[in-house]
Amino acid sequence: MACIKLTLVVACALVDADKRVLIAQRPEGKALAGLWEFPGGKIDEGETHHAALAREIREELDAEIDVGELVFDVTHAYDDRTVALYFYRCRLRGQARPLLGQEMRWVPRAELPALGFPPADEELIRLLTGSGVR
Repeated sequence: MACIKLTLVVACALVDADKRVLIAQRPEGKALAGLWEFPGGKIDEGETHHAALAREIREELDAEIDVGELVFDVTHAYDDRTVALYFYRCRLRGQARPLLGQEMRWVPRAELPALGFPPADEELIRLLTGSGVR
């Protein structure tokens, strides 16, 4: 019998200010713990991508955001699940501060490849550090 994989749909914030990108570290106890990611989270049933992203940023980083255009999307199959990631250009209103005990950093785009990101983010990292996404 074939195993049916769960597909998670996730909205992510690409916050780029002063030539630095906002990233957060996945907390212990979560899948891919310790790896860096772009802030965001799962989209609830009946929720729009924009609404989910605004909610997740409030819950995780105690900040309000303006959600802009879709920059990149990718679907990636892990052993136990498939994730569909949608990355939106966002602007923070106010200062972000981590609420879940996670580390948060503003890093220059050029430093992204040296940090550990989930495999699903690899193509976006290449685009951000090359000439693909401005």
